[in-house]
Amino acid sequence: MAKKHSKHEWKSNTLPALVMVGPVTLLLVFLIAIPLLYVGVMSFCSTDQYYNVVFEFTTANYAKLVSPEYIRIYGQSILIALMTTILCILIGYPFSYIIARTKSKRKQLLYMLVIIPFWTNSLIRIYGWRTFLGTNGWLNTALQFLHVIDEPINFLYNRGTTILGMVYCLIPFMILPLYTAIEKLDGSLLEASSDLGARPVSTFFEVILPMTSSGIFSGSIMVFIPCLGYFFVSNILGGGNSDVIGNLIERQFKSGNNWPLGAALSIILIVITLILVKIYQKAGGDMDSLGV
Repeated sequence: MAKKHSKHEWKSNTLPALVMVGPVTLLLVFLIAIPLLYVGVMSFCSTDQYYNVVFEFTTANYAKLVSPEYIRIYGQSILIALMTTILCILIGYPFSYIIARTKSKRKQLLYMLVIIPFWTNSLIRIYGWRTFLGTNGWLNTALQFLHVIDEPINFLYNRGTTILGMVYCLIPFMILPLYTAIEKLDGSLLEASSDLGARPVSTFFEVILPMTSSGIFSGSIMVFIPCLGYFFVSNILGGGNSDVIGNLIERQFKSGNNWPLGAALSIILIVITLILVKIYQKAGGDMDSLGV
C-alpha cells in the first residue's frame, strides 16, 4: 500500500514538472543541441570537386586551421577584441558609475540611453557610421566647412574604424554588468574610506575597483567573445582589411563554398567561448550575469 502511495505521489509531483520543462527541453534540443551536433559532424567531412559536402571522416579541415594566414587572422581577431574590451571598460566604467550613483529622475534617462540602441538593428547602425565617416559623409563635410581640412579624409577601411564599430555595438554589454556591480556598492564603505583620510584616487583603486571587479570581468567576457564573430562590422567599416574569425567563417560558407572548413572554424570559436566562460567561472564569476 505504501509503495502504491509513493508511486502515485511520484507521478503527481513529476508530471507537472515534465509538462513545464518538457517543451522547453525539446526546443533546446532541436534548436541548439542538434544544430551544434550537425556542425560538429560536418567539421570532419570533406568536399568533392563540385563543392558538395562528402560525409567521409577527415581531420584535414582542422589541419588547415594552423596555416600562417589563419594564425595571422587569429592574432588580429584577439587584438581587435582586446582593444575593443579595453576601450569599452574605459568608456563604460565612468558612465556606469554616473548612472549607478545618480539619485534623481535622470537615472532612468541615462539608463534608457544604454537600452535604446538595442531597439535598432546593429547592421543599420553600422551602415550609419559608414555614411557618417565616408569621404562624402557628414564628418568630412563639417571639417571642410570649418576649414580644418582641404580635401576629404578616408576614415574607413582600417583597423581603427573596425574597433570603433565594435565598441559602438558592444559597449552596452559592458555598461549593464558594470552598472549592476556598482549599484551594489555599500556606501558606508566609501564613507569609512573618506573618514580614514583616503584620497578619492586611493578609494577608487583600493575599495571601489576591487568590489566591482566582477562587473568588469563579466562585461569583458560579454564584449570579447562576440567581438571575435562580428564579421559584418569588419566587412562594412574595415573593408576586409581587419578580418576577425567571424569573417573566415562567413567566407567559407558563402564565397568559399567550403562548409566543412567553416564548420571547423565555428567549432574553434565555440571552444574559445567555452574556455573563456570556464575561466570566468573558475575566477568566481556569477554565471547568471552571462546568461548561462
